[in-house]
Amino acid sequence: MKTTIKIFSLAIAIIGFSATSFAQNGVSATATATSNIIAPIAITKNVDMNFGNVAVLSNEAGTVVLAPAGGRTRTGGVTLPSNNGTVAAAQFTVTGQANYTYAITLPNSINVVFGTNNMTVDQFTCNYPTKIATLTSGTSTLNVGATLNVNANQAAGTYVSGEFEVSVNYN
Repeated sequence: MKTTIKIFSLAIAIIGFSATSFAQNGVSATATATSNIIAPIAITKNVDMNFGNVAVLSNEAGTVVLAPAGGRTRTGGVTLPSNNGTVAAAQFTVTGQANYTYAITLPNSINVVFGTNNMTVDQFTCNYPTKIATLTSGTSTLNVGATLNVNANQAAGTYVSGEFEVSVNYN
């Protein structure tokens, strides 16, 4: 009798699970897939960076800081002669989707070279201190300054470099 009750109880449990399984009807929902293609971001160089004329005063190293807005200051053993030469922060035009923001990546450092002599340019800065800008009406002007590190007794000459890279990417 106990075996019959166990089998009967097991049969009822199986039927209960089966009824529950059969009672659930499949349900579904639909969704729509969309995408919005935005204008690609682009950057174009307008003006190259130029620290202008710099004179070494002594056997002391110094710096020339070129501000993104233009203008420059000096420290240590360099002077800025009254004949500035060409002084210019680098300038770029960034274009893309109107009112989108973008992140700016500046180089860490580069070398400028005259023969076997060189100087380091570092501490790159731009006119957007947070390195985030907005493409108001789909365009933005990006100005880049940096620091020129002048060695003690730096040889006179025109120091040039290859290129330095400024990157922009949508946020």
